[in-house]
Amino acid sequence: QPQLAESGGGSVESGGTLTLSCAASRYNVSGYNLGWFRQAPGKEREGVAAITSEGSTTYAPSVVGRFTITRDNAKNTHYLEMTNLKLDDTATYRCAALWGRLTAARALDMMTRGDGGYWGRGTQVTVSS
Repeated sequence: QPQLAESGGGSVESGGTLTLSCAASRYNVSGYNLGWFRQAPGKEREGVAAITSEGSTTYAPSVVGRFTITRDNAKNTHYLEMTNLKLDDTATYRCAALWGRLTAARALDMMTRGDGGYWGRGTQVTVSS
């Protein structure tokens, strides 16, 4: 089964940019749906973005126009570029991989609920004013 490892988290001022990476090992994830979700203390888990194996994407309304999810199958890695970061983006971000012929929205929902698939351990993103 794939193992996923996030990197790229950190502290940034409001309006700044961070790019998260999720590297998969032990297994080729080129056929998987890949995504990101986040959870802040005291808040529910929130799906952020997903990309299917065919390249279709979906985003949470709160990040549309600011976040971009991409994948590089040659590197077995997917990314989340986050621009114009806001205080509310502060959270632990986890990446996920899910097998199946799904729409991006369905994949993101399943990943976020833990309905199958694989998760990384998370990386902290802290946005300050």
